[in-house]
Amino acid sequence: MEYTVKELLFALGLTLFAGLSTGIGSAIAFFAKRTNTRFLSISLGFSAGVMIYVSFVELFFKARTSLEELGAAGSISHTMAYWLAVLSFFGGILIIALIDRLIPNVENPHEMKTVEMINQGNKNPALMRMGLFTALVIGIHNFPEGIATFVSALSDLRLGIPIAIAIAIHNIPEGIAVSVPIYFATGSKRKAFWYSFSSGLAEPVGAIAAYFFLAPLLHQYPAIIGVIFAAIAGIMVFISIDELLPAAEEYGEHHLAIYGLIAGMVLMALSLLMFE
Repeated sequence: MEYTVKELLFALGLTLFAGLSTGIGSAIAFFAKRTNTRFLSISLGFSAGVMIYVSFVELFFKARTSLEELGAAGSISHTMAYWLAVLSFFGGILIIALIDRLIPNVENPHEMKTVEMINQGNKNPALMRMGLFTALVIGIHNFPEGIATFVSALSDLRLGIPIAIAIAIHNIPEGIAVSVPIYFATGSKRKAFWYSFSSGLAEPVGAIAAYFFLAPLLHQYPAIIGVIFAAIAGIMVFISIDELLPAAEEYGEHHLAIYGLIAGMVLMALSLLMFE
């Protein structure tokens, strides 16, 4: 399947928007007087709801359907198609879990950071290493997210747009996580902002890698698109359960996180129904 320049640029633009939302988190850290924890809690829960719903209801279904079409053509059996979709789903979980496993707990970038830390902190050069390490880890973590956003947007804008928004929301507290230690280390808001902003560049890099390395294979091996969709579903489910929901509860109350989760699912369901 050939894509137009407009489709490619739009998909890349969505990925860029999602990745560089780390800069929004950095800006919040420097310009807000206090952290709106209730808003962050609901927003992160909302992002998790979007990701979980679209993963199970749409992406995994598309993956299985795509693979079963090969089964109908006689390439593989229907049973094998289903197995391949399931294995790809858990393969996506394994990939993101291995990346997450590389993050030491003492420097975990998903640990809650707040605006109040910026306002009350003192300059501490020893924190520079932690800030740079956090930016690097977030960059590594964002790479598969960039692939997920780009491939989803190219395949179906109904999926790509809400996924990009959900990942953008999820990147905001990551921007704060990079900014806080670097600001403590240097005393420079400008440096903290640019390091935070740059950590999101891994997502468009992931999109470019997907275009150059995955797109050519799609024509030769049609089963790859089904495998990719199932793996993306697994990645997003893991991110939601391992990062978004715990962060939502840490920033606010349990029920706020759940209300956001349900709202995300409802909005995702309505958007899919409206553009069916």
